Amino acid sequence: MPLPENPRPELWKSQSWGMPRPNEKHKVEHYDLLSPYYYSLWGEHLHHGYWIRGDESKETAQIQLIEHLARLAEIRPGARMLDIGCGFGGSSLFLAKNYGVDATGVTISPVQVEMANRGALENNLTAKFLLMDAEALDFSHPFDLLWSVESISHYQDPARFFSSAAKFLKPGGTFALTDWFRKEDLSLAERKKFIDPIDKAMFVELREMDEYARFLGSAGLHVIHRQVLTANCAKSWDIGLEIIKDKSFWTLAAKLGTDFLTFLKGFKAMRAGYSSGNFVYGLFVAKMPVNGEYGA
Repeated sequence: MPLPENPRPELWKSQSWGMPRPNEKHKVEHYDLLSPYYYSLWGEHLHHGYWIRGDESKETAQIQLIEHLARLAEIRPGARMLDIGCGFGGSSLFLAKNYGVDATGVTISPVQVEMANRGALENNLTAKFLLMDAEALDFSHPFDLLWSVESISHYQDPARFFSSAAKFLKPGGTFALTDWFRKEDLSLAERKKFIDPIDKAMFVELREMDEYARFLGSAGLHVIHRQVLTANCAKSWDIGLEIIKDKSFWTLAAKLGTDFLTFLKGFKAMRAGYSSGNFVYGLFVAKMPVNGEYGA
């Protein structure tokens, strides 16, 4: 499999990864460096697939995940949507094309912003992508829909994020998200064996689903859908482990440094988390009360 060239090779020498938390922002920003490689590895959608029959392709399963969340969110044509942690803009572009939303996406990676805006332009879609920290959102208007797929576990203060993000949601608006979680009430030994390796490899800090439910409630939102999708999404990492059998990825990792190497090794940690039941893939859809006040 041919791999793209690093568009900004000078950054490999300028970055320092010595901070103690696995989801420090400068670590998450490694997507700026690795986005072309991730695109070649995982495709335009940087998230899990959702298998219904079990024999779908990875790409079909990824679309099914978007469609499943979109149906639960009851997206309407013309809805103003904010895609928080948009990656390559895959969700925004799909929903703009197939559901008629007016999409805005935000990411902290300039490379992802460029790739996503190029995709919108090439497909003549009503979507734009901005360089913005999800934990410091800044807009002059509210949205009908907040959308976040596998992004919030990267944030350092999820409670504060939900409180802040909810201020940009219209009364009656919807917050639709999926994310990675850990099983409730894990022992320290279980967390060390199954969760810590995922946190380190994937630059996240996994929490329990009950915590997100509390964060949403504290932000004034009412949860209308909560689902565990673990069994439907586990195949992503069977496929992932097959993909990285390609020696070119490991050759690349040896050249690019420890973070990409750790990321590839993390595929086994993800599969172990699924197999043991200690990793959870979850979904929430929450509504802002109609009598709520924007910006309150």
